[in-house]
Amino acid sequence: MADVLTAEAVEDELGGLADWSGDGAGITRTVELASFPDAIAVVDRVAVTAEELDHHPDIDIRWRTLTFRCVTHSAGGVTHRDFALARRIDEIIRSAR
Repeated sequence: MADVLTAEAVEDELGGLADWSGDGAGITRTVELASFPDAIAVVDRVAVTAEELDHHPDIDIRWRTLTFRCVTHSAGGVTHRDFALARRIDEIIRSAR
């Protein structure tokens, strides 16, 4: 099982992710895409990546606005796995724009 990060470690890691916020309970990013199909395409790509990493974000879809929330439920908080997934989500979003 992955180790839960301290509040300070979460804050430090968030400093390297421009569009993410959160705390020890979870990290979150909201992004607006150009259209609903574009948003769903991003979700599809994130789903493939999540399967590869065996680590899955919570995803809220509101038309063309997506909110991703990462937390390692099995560990009871935020771990390095969440930040690795967040970076991959950022790459997918960058390539979709």
